[in-house]
Amino acid sequence: MDMPKIDFRYLKEAFKEPLNFWGMAGFAIAAAYVQDVTPLLAALAAEAVYLAVVPATPFYRRLVERREKERARKLRDAQREAAIKAFDPREREAVEYLRWMKNQIYSNYKKFTTSKQIPSNLQTLDQRWEDFVDLLDVYRRRKHHLRSINRQAVQNQLKQAEHSIQIAAFNDLERSVRMVEGQLQSIENFFGLVNDQVVTLPTPERVSSLHFEELSDSIAMTRQMLEETADTFGMLDHQSRELDLLLASGK
Repeated sequence: MDMPKIDFRYLKEAFKEPLNFWGMAGFAIAAAYVQDVTPLLAALAAEAVYLAVVPATPFYRRLVERREKERARKLRDAQREAAIKAFDPREREAVEYLRWMKNQIYSNYKKFTTSKQIPSNLQTLDQRWEDFVDLLDVYRRRKHHLRSINRQAVQNQLKQAEHSIQIAAFNDLERSVRMVEGQLQSIENFFGLVNDQVVTLPTPERVSSLHFEELSDSIAMTRQMLEETADTFGMLDHQSRELDLLLASGK
């Protein structure tokens, strides 16, 4: 019969558990107190059983996966906040205003519906705010890249066979910037719509009728488009650096 594969990820997490550490420490203290190695031998046996059983249990594996997801979420949040600090004042103002509006919507919902719980579809505004920040970060970097490229210089300096491909790539990049700009505006408008609905017609049914899923699908399509044009963006960025080096060497 095949032996189950050992997943060292769970084994490592089980070994680092405070319960395991303090258990081993207890055995060591007992051995020092009685001046006998028997507790240490018992500790080694208990540790072997612990590491063989605990990391393989479905409950513990789910626990580890939840911890990893939480760590990943905190890392993404920290990276997002760091990105916000790099935004210019106008961009930060838009982000913070949308964050304030999101919290205001939650507050207004509780106030006007006298409900203590925020419905799950309304809570998706947390994710929509994160989408707004992430898309704004991509948008500003691509727009900055567009501004840094002298289109006429590209047309004049690069006369090789790939000239037409490069111009087409440039056009694709322009379209992607316009699409992300439209998506950012859609997210802002949706927040305003939700807030108006919560304030003027504060019923769970009216909130549920809002098109949360359509906005989510639209954002997913925009992200897919950005992934599809990532190679184009990278190519233009690389060629822009090469052109700068070429012009510098020409001087």
